[in-house]
Amino acid sequence: MAAKDNAPEQRIAILPAMIAALNGAFDDISKAMRLHRVWIALAHEDIGDQHRRTTLGPLWMLVNYFAFVGTFAFVFVTKDASNPSYIAYVAIGMLVWFYLTETITMSVSLFQREASFIQGTTLPLFVYVMRLTMQCIIRAGYSLAGCVLILLLGGYGINTNWLLSLVGLLLLILATPAFVVVFAFLGAFFPDSEFIVGNLMRVGMFFTPVFWVYSGQEGIQEYAYHWNPFTYFLEGVREPITTGIFPGHALAVTGYFCLGLWAIALLLLGLYRKRIVFLI
Repeated sequence: MAAKDNAPEQRIAILPAMIAALNGAFDDISKAMRLHRVWIALAHEDIGDQHRRTTLGPLWMLVNYFAFVGTFAFVFVTKDASNPSYIAYVAIGMLVWFYLTETITMSVSLFQREASFIQGTTLPLFVYVMRLTMQCIIRAGYSLAGCVLILLLGGYGINTNWLLSLVGLLLLILATPAFVVVFAFLGAFFPDSEFIVGNLMRVGMFFTPVFWVYSGQEGIQEYAYHWNPFTYFLEGVREPITTGIFPGHALAVTGYFCLGLWAIALLLLGLYRKRIVFLI
């Protein structure tokens, strides 16, 4: 009886702790936003360092994107491969998937990579989150330029459907810092997750409609399409351009997913931002 009587009191006691955690998270985010010049400069420096002494520099990211799209659109023998709409389907799918894959896989090891800065400076933890977020956005910008070129060459002129597709891209960008926080803490708590997540993302590409088209198939493809959250990130960006349909369902699912992801990210940031130095 005593345990049952104490249960409501315990639940009430948890509430102030959660509110304090959220306040701490918002405070860290607010301080990081005021230091936006710092993480923007660091992100640009990261991009430059990654391609230092190369002939093409960051343009290699554009070359890599064209290579992958060409492989899946032309080398994979499918009945849709010669269809311009299929090429656009793959081009947009690759754009979003590359962005998600890079964001998630790089996030897992974020705090380990930034360990010296975290332990030696008093910068808000969210600065490192935004540094990686900005880096991923810059890299995706090169792929986006390639994607736009492919769409224009495929006969997809710029129209209002592109604005609807932009909504899906904005939701994806909005979710990026939350992805980074969640997977960065996952990597801090469980170092082996760096290899687990990397393998899952490589396999996940084949369970996500990046290059295969779902047209009512049953079995694994049906579940992989409807129950895969990444599907809706792809379709929210792709459907307005390739089909001319407003992706209401995809955007709604993506929006709810973003809210849930941000809720988890804020709690993790609020509860563990000051303890991260003991985990890395």
